[in-house]
Parts: sequence; structure tokens; C-alpha cells
Amino acid sequence: MSSETKITEPEISIPFLYALLPMFVMIGTMAIAIIQFEASPHVPLIIGAATAALVAMRFGYSWKSIEQGIYRGITMALPAIVIIIMIGLTIGAWLGGGIVATMIYYGLKLISPSLFLFTICIICAIVTLSIGSSWSTMGTIGVAAMGIGYSIGIPAPMVAGAVISGAYFGDKMSPLSDTTNLAAGITDTPLFEHIRNMSVTTIPSFVIALCVYFYLGLQFNYDNVDLNKITEILDAMDRNFVISPWLLLVPIIVVVMVSRKVPALPALAVGILLGWLCHIFVQGGEVSVAVNTLHDGYKIESGHEVIDTLFNRGGIEAMMYTISLTLVAMSFGGIAEKTGILRAIVEKILSFAKSASSLIICTITSAIMTNVTTSEQYISILLPGRMYVKAFKDRGLASKNLSRALEDGGTVTSVLVPWNTCGVYAFSMLQVSAFEYAPYAIMNWTIPIIATMLALFNIRIERLPVETVETKEHTA
Repeated sequence: MSSETKITEPEISIPFLYALLPMFVMIGTMAIAIIQFEASPHVPLIIGAATAALVAMRFGYSWKSIEQGIYRGITMALPAIVIIIMIGLTIGAWLGGGIVATMIYYGLKLISPSLFLFTICIICAIVTLSIGSSWSTMGTIGVAAMGIGYSIGIPAPMVAGAVISGAYFGDKMSPLSDTTNLAAGITDTPLFEHIRNMSVTTIPSFVIALCVYFYLGLQFNYDNVDLNKITEILDAMDRNFVISPWLLLVPIIVVVMVSRKVPALPALAVGILLGWLCHIFVQGGEVSVAVNTLHDGYKIESGHEVIDTLFNRGGIEAMMYTISLTLVAMSFGGIAEKTGILRAIVEKILSFAKSASSLIICTITSAIMTNVTTSEQYISILLPGRMYVKAFKDRGLASKNLSRALEDGGTVTSVLVPWNTCGVYAFSMLQVSAFEYAPYAIMNWTIPIIATMLALFNIRIERLPVETVETKEHTA
């Protein structure tokens, strides 16, 4: 934007209660839209953005300045949007190339009746790591696991908890996960640096969950287990895909590239190309179909409901919901940031956060409360992310502290809220309410606890280099 068209206005203070008005309007409309009408959160966010604009204009901000805020918010989300598009391409290519089918096939063969909860948690983690979607794992492997668990005599809430813990471990740690990319992108944190930093809270929580599932599984009788459902899935994959351990080389190559510190986009691009070639030369797909799969997603009619549900997805088109929600949410956040609405709220919250530890705890709490009040996982990352990014910089804290806190409070707790879209989806897939499975979703509620404890004892709080902080203070 040129200097002639860029509007610079003096900072206008908006009173705290007026700053809360757009939030209350958004939360109220969100509750009605999602809980009552089962609608998407897009329109409530637009209503909230419009309310924020009206409040800002009431206190003297011009429309041109508000418009600049919208564009600035969207610009901040562009890196995450590019990664999300690449994720859609990767999923489509890996589904078409039989790579995901191969990973699931060998994963399912590892199931042992005597270690069912332990094993199904690991399988769900592996599947979600490969596809980046906890929802797809819950809707496919999770559905099969519920039937198998019932035949073994394991209570449904335990099975659901194990499925959710595994699915959200993979969702949190996968470079293909949209929430992981959103948290990294919105805080300007390198993707794999963000993932490595999350391992501090995520891996210990996952290990604790596995230990609990191992212990819980010891009480059940495994003599009368029925593995027909798993056998049916394996047979269906055998009929519809070329399953080969050689296909596992594709994700291995991507992992090796990442470990060699190759940036995310080139690493994903190599994975997409290899998956696309596997679709043509291993699975025998036509070039035209392989090309369309990258945009429209993989299409299969196997006659097996679980297989069709699992593999009919991917492509750029499947990412449009997340992208559009990101654009709308960042428009709201951009207005609120540009006009000082967020500043008024953050200053009030920061009056209680006197240290780095309390700031991180406030971020975790804000993400959890956003999940409860707005019923949407993405918003619990997007809005607190924009609210606290400046505070973290001013305190000399590295951005990866913020990105980790957002996921520790936002991503994993969304499924524990019965009226959150994630909780509603989990209930529809697993037929167990969040009130029942929450105690057994061990990883999901231990992560915020571990994150809070680390903050309280100042453990793994990364600081910005001194010269960076001094430069920022000098130029402020």
C-alpha cells in the first residue's frame, strides 16, 4: 500500500466494557448458530467483526483505518494458508498413492487383544500423524475401535478416551495438521520449531496416557475377542490398494528431510510429488485422475463404509473451510487489533500477569475459555494468538512459547467441551458424550496441567536473544 493511501491515526483508547461488546456479540451469536442451528462459525464471526467496526467508528476511527486492520489481519494469516493448501495437496497425493492405506494397514496388524487400549491409542496417533486430521481418525479407526472394544467387553468411554488421546497426539504433532500450522503461522514461529517445542508437554502427557491404558487393560478378559471388523478393513484395503512396505519410504523421506532442517514447503512438495507418482505408477491410476485428486481429493467407492469414509477426502478443496474460517477470524482479529479493542482487553488481563509464568498461564486459560465460550477450536488459537503476540514480544519471550501455549490450551481441550464442534463431532462418531469420555482422554487434560506446572516453575520458557530485545526497545 502506498504512503498516499495508508491512513495513520492517533491511538484512540476504547473503554474496557465497550471493548468487550464485540466479544459478547460474537459469543452470543456463536452459541445460537452452533448449538441451536448446528451452523458454521463464519457468520457469527462476521457479525462480531461488524460490531467491532461499529464500536471503533463510535470512538472516532475512520472506515479506511478499519479496512487496513482487516487487510493486515489477513496478511498475517497468509503463511498458514499456504501451508494449509500444501497439506490438502499432500493428503490427496498420499491417499491416491496408497501411502496412507499402507500405514493404516500395517498399523492395524499390530493390534493385540491383551493390549487393546494401549495399541489403539498408538494406532490412532500413527494414523493422525500421517494424515493430520483427528476428525478423520475418529470417524474411521475410532468407529472400528468402538465396535472391537464392545466385543472385548471394554467400557465405551475408555475406548473413546484412548482413541481421542491418540488422535489428538497425532493432530498436535503432525506437520500436516491445520491447527498446528495455524498456531505456528499466527505467531510467526517456524513450523518444525513449534512442533519440537510442543514435544516438551505433549510427549510426557502421551506417555502418561499410554501407561494408564496399559494398566486399565489388564483387568479385561481377552479370550472372546472378535477381530472380524479389523479383518474386514484389512481385506477391503487389500482389494482396493497395492499395499507395500516400499510405500513407507515416502513419509520416511519427508521425515529425513525435516530432520535435516529442510523448510516445510520444500519437504511437503517432495512428499506431494512422490505421492502423485505412486498414484500413477504403483496404484495404476490415470494421470488425469491423479491431477484431479490433488484439487478435489481422493475418490473411492469400495463398498466398505469405513474405507469410503476414511479415504474420500484430501485435496485443496477440502481445505477451503479452514481457509475461509481463517480469513474471517483474522478479519475480526485485524479490526480488533487495529482499533485498540484487543489492546483494551489485553491490558486488563495483563494487569494480572506480572511475570512470564503468569503470562503463559493466562494464554492457556484464555484458549480454554475461548473453546468453552465460542465452541470452535480454530478460534481458540486465532484470537488469543493475536491478542497476546505483542505482550510476549514485549516481555522478551520467544514466539514458540506463545504457539505452544495456544495448542496446550486450545487444540487439545476443544474435544472435552460437549458443545464445542469437536466435542459434538466426537459424540456423533463414537456415540459417547464428552462428559463420559473426558476422564479417559488422559492426554488431553494432562497437557494443560503439565504446561501450567512448567510455567509456574519457569521450566522451558525460551527467551529472545538479548540483542533482539534491545533492538526492539531502541526502535520502539
